Amino acid sequence: MTVTLITGANKGLGHETARRLIAAGHTVYLGSRDAGRGRAAAEELGARFVQLDVTDDASVTAAAKTIEQAGDGLDVLVNNAGIALDGTHAPDGSRSLVPVDELTADMVRETFETNVFGLVRVTHAFLPLLKRSAAPVIVNVSSGLASLAHASTPGNPVHDYPAAAYPTSKTAVNMLTVQYAKSLPAFRINAVEPGFTATDINQHAGHQTVEQGVEIIVRMARVAPDGPTGTYSDANGILPW
Repeated sequence: MTVTLITGANKGLGHETARRLIAAGHTVYLGSRDAGRGRAAAEELGARFVQLDVTDDASVTAAAKTIEQAGDGLDVLVNNAGIALDGTHAPDGSRSLVPVDELTADMVRETFETNVFGLVRVTHAFLPLLKRSAAPVIVNVSSGLASLAHASTPGNPVHDYPAAAYPTSKTAVNMLTVQYAKSLPAFRINAVEPGFTATDINQHAGHQTVEQGVEIIVRMARVAPDGPTGTYSDANGILPW
């Protein structure tokens, strides 16, 4: 039995990832900041609910204790929870993005609190459980906007994206992925880019469905013990850092 925890899983990519992994035989803990929505989603999917706010130390510590006391261990962690404060997309294709010259420290700080510090907080809390697994896996949900190579290449769509807080936070996620992978060679730890998927984070303006978006997440959540680690990829293969 493979036991998996997914953060931010009451909707969107996290919810669909939970559905797919349950269908593949995983026992899934559905992490959700909102207890009501989380319990409803878990009941719908046949998952186990755990209240988990990645920005709150007490919440994360309590979630780790809950899963440890259940006695089944933990094999896979999917760090999916994320926010985007400096860029929104409307279904009609229009964008409302905060340009870099209007970026504030508070905006970056709040973005990092979920996307970066939350990832570290959750990973740190669950590493003791994961280290007991025979084949521990961590999947960090990144973004194509994190690629410095693409952002610095004129003509690439990432180069033309004017906002900074969200892409910067996901670039930090990529570096954390590399450093964790080097430090934990028994783990398979990878960053993934789901693609521009229709979810609440972009007001459902993405051109992909969640079913398409989770392909790479599910693939890396089921990576073999001798599979890749320390990589950054989408459904089509490796991406440039």
